[in-house]
Amino acid sequence: MRPVNLIPPDQRRGDRAAMRTGAFSYVLIGGLIVAVLGVGLLTLTSKQISDKKSEVAQLQQQEAATQAKAQSLAAFTQFRATQEARSGTISSLAQSRFDWQRVLDEFARVIPSNVWLTKLAGTAAPGVSISNGPELTTRDSIPGPALELEGCAPSQDAVAGLIANLEDIDGVTRVGLESSERPDDVQAAATAAPTSGDSNVSEVADCRTRDFITQFKIVAAFDAVPTPPTATTTPSVPAGVTTSGSQLASQPASSTGTGG
Repeated sequence: MRPVNLIPPDQRRGDRAAMRTGAFSYVLIGGLIVAVLGVGLLTLTSKQISDKKSEVAQLQQQEAATQAKAQSLAAFTQFRATQEARSGTISSLAQSRFDWQRVLDEFARVIPSNVWLTKLAGTAAPGVSISNGPELTTRDSIPGPALELEGCAPSQDAVAGLIANLEDIDGVTRVGLESSERPDDVQAAATAAPTSGDSNVSEVADCRTRDFITQFKIVAAFDAVPTPPTATTTPSVPAGVTTSGSQLASQPASSTGTGG
């Protein structure tokens, strides 16, 4: 027969006693592992937060340095903007300029000796109001520069000769005759003429002092000349810059006089 040990297991000395804790020991070990992992994650998160704070502080320092540099360059930026504005003004003045000096020089060469003017105006665009200048409705149909003339000639043939001569001016594309009239009678011409003792008369309203004299209104157009939008108004000029001289330029211009 096989021997049987009747001593309870917990009282046996020779054999290894069974653990009394049971599953509690595994729960405790698991809790310790979780605690260790939590401490590790907390330490890692704290380190990452510290690194981010250091990075933020470094970026703030870089931002401050960049702003200081930008402020130091603000004067150069303002100077650049001023330079570009002045360059735009110069370009606008150059584009809107018309060579009235050349036109008037050629006009003085082609005007017949028996024709005299009472009004003369040069404008770069229609719709420009000129004080004491010619008021020719034909001018409104010309989009570009034009030369307006009012004056008298001894005959209709002389007016036709003036028109032919105006067509010889370089750049003139067409010459329009708005009117060419002779007085109804000598009495009307005498009434229109001012008295010699009237010092307040600044110009002759009607130069037809004889019944054969013809008064004309003519417009010479320069349609082929491109006119920018700035030609209709006075171009902007930087502060402190003044202009002087002849008005026959990009701005509306007029002049009065007589030719012989």
